[in-house]
Amino acid sequence: MDLFSRSWTALRTAVADLPDEAFAQPSGCTGWLVRDLVCHLIVDAQDVLITLVTPSDAEPTHDALTYWDVSATPPTGEDPLDALTVRLAAAYEEPWLLKFHLDDVGSAAGRAAGLADLGARVSTRDEVLTTGDYLTTYVMEWTLHHLDLIAYLPDVAGPPAEGLARSRDMLEQIAGAVFPASFSDTQALLVGTGRRAPTDAERTELGDLAARLPLVLG
Repeated sequence: MDLFSRSWTALRTAVADLPDEAFAQPSGCTGWLVRDLVCHLIVDAQDVLITLVTPSDAEPTHDALTYWDVSATPPTGEDPLDALTVRLAAAYEEPWLLKFHLDDVGSAAGRAAGLADLGARVSTRDEVLTTGDYLTTYVMEWTLHHLDLIAYLPDVAGPPAEGLARSRDMLEQIAGAVFPASFSDTQALLVGTGRRAPTDAERTELGDLAARLPLVLG
């Protein structure tokens, strides 16, 4: 829970401190500007709130690792829901409105997570997880999207080191393989999830794992 909170707080703080012109910059998500990514974070926060008040008596069907749908195909930005996000973001018109809504809904999501019973079961996407596992998935979500946020904004602070390390560990468990020790946590996450292609030298270091990448998480 502490790592969820730190990762989410760091991401929301980074957005709150962005100058207006940054919202028109590209993000690390294909086809999305920073404003589109921030709009997606608002939807993510709403999903957290909805899921935390959707209890289930069923046995868990997934955990923090098996929750993810893993694909080898990076998004193109043409998915209907991706396109809807772009239209929603444009409707805000002013960056301060996006900031305000993210702070409002995002703060509520953070408070709700802090009050949640981590051993309880919740339902989302027709799946059942413990609340603890569900919130752990968002450590990965927040960390990856924080990297997306700063992809073209080098002066913006990145995600917490602990979130990067935990997300790398989860990605390695999903992959069933360990990234080379020479890879930083950020390198492992960017290359591992297809946010950038490995260099020739990195591909050599990755060895057999290179053929199994990217691991696109959805």
